[in-house]
Formats: sequence, structure tokens, C-alpha cells
Amino acid sequence: MPLDLASAPLAAGSLSGKRALVTGSSRGVGADTAQYLAAAGARVVINFRNKEKRALQLVSKIEETGGEAISIGADLTDGESVQAMIDQVETEFGGLDILVLNASGGMESGMAENYALLLNRDAQVDVLTRALPLMAAGSRVVFVTSHQAHFIKTTETMPEYLPVALSKRAGEDALRDLIPSLTEKGIDFVVVSGDMIEGTITATLLERTNPGAISARREAAGKLYNVAEFAAEVALAAVEGIPADHTRLVGDTADFQAV
Repeated sequence: MPLDLASAPLAAGSLSGKRALVTGSSRGVGADTAQYLAAAGARVVINFRNKEKRALQLVSKIEETGGEAISIGADLTDGESVQAMIDQVETEFGGLDILVLNASGGMESGMAENYALLLNRDAQVDVLTRALPLMAAGSRVVFVTSHQAHFIKTTETMPEYLPVALSKRAGEDALRDLIPSLTEKGIDFVVVSGDMIEGTITATLLERTNPGAISARREAAGKLYNVAEFAAEVALAAVEGIPADHTRLVGDTADFQAV
């Protein structure tokens, strides 16, 4: 479904001159976030693991609307691949102002048993660590997660999602450990947490393994954001003030915080 940029969350030109890298952005929330940032004037890196065709199509779509974007493939669980991506970003853009850590996974079939932890924790820290030399004071890092992961220490989640939730919370904790050093460099950090998002790969896989899971979650929450709606919140997090606890909660959290 085409993204309606007429209702983009950021004003046109508000990110003019800014450079952004959005991991896992060939589709879903990452793709829409990248489009919102580009519509606001940022030059955007579309990162993909194996969806090169989709990434190139997204670059074309952004360019057709007057934006600027490039696509760079990288397996975020491979340090050399990540470094090659960062090197290309430096060559093409000269630096980074916004890093959106959106890529996640762990429910895919055929992956290593520890893949969720490798991607959702280790790779997140590695990407940020390697990107830091390109980021100056005033830059911002945004980590995208779910309420099911963010609140996993106090609120149970669906059994099928548990490995992902635990690994994403581990990733969030590992990134939060870096906040003092980021603050020292003048770099902002914010976590964006939302409920299950309608239309994402994760929601689709959960529905396959546990039919009715998403409709049950929708009923409990009253509303689930769709991809474009949640991406708008992620894009806003790239520019808005940082909450005291570095966490931007999207949507109702009453049933998570009640424990």
C-alpha cells in the first residue's frame, strides 16, 4: 500500500542537510520510516539483508518524490559486512546525524538457534559502535522495540514470541548501558516501544504459529497501530525531545504497566 506522504509527521525541509541510516528498511516499519525522514529532507540509507530489489524500488520511490536515498546491503550479524556498510555511508554521506536501529528478527525458519540474540542484541550494539565515529554532537540514535519486549521483565508475552522478546530486551539493556558514553559525546538516545503492529512480518509469523493471536491482542489493546502509523512515531522520535527515561511509548500500555 503506497505511503501517504501528504500526512507525513515531519514538516517538509525540517531535516534538510541531515543524514540518516535506517536498518532493516527495505520493507515494513523501516521502509515507511525512511520515507518519512526523506520527505522531511534527510538523505537516507536504505539497509537490507537480502531484499535488494525492494530496497532499490524504495530508493526509486523516494527519488521520484524529490528525496535522496541510497541502498546498502549488509548482514548485521556479520561484523565485516556492517563495517563495509559504515564505510560506504562515510564515503557517500560523510557522516550520520540519525541512526534508526529498526532491524530485528528471530522468528524466521532455518536460522541458527541463537540468531535472535545475535541480531537483536549483539548486532544492535555492533552497528552503533561502528557508526559512532560518523556521528557528531547533536546526533540521535533511535532503537525500535515492542511493548512485549520492553515490558518482558514484568509482563508475560505469547510463548511463540518469547525468544524474540527476551533478546530484544537484552538488546535494549545493552544499548542503555552505552547512554553515559553517548551523552558524553552529545549524542541522544531514545527507545520507541509499540504494541504488535498490524501488517508486519512478526505479526504475520505469530498469526501463523498461533492463529488468532493478533486479533486477541487487538481486542485486549483496543487498537493496534498499522505500519505507517507506527513508522510516523519512529520518525518523530528522531527529532522530538528525549523523555526522562529515554523511552517513547506508543499506544496504550495499561495492561503491560499494571503488573
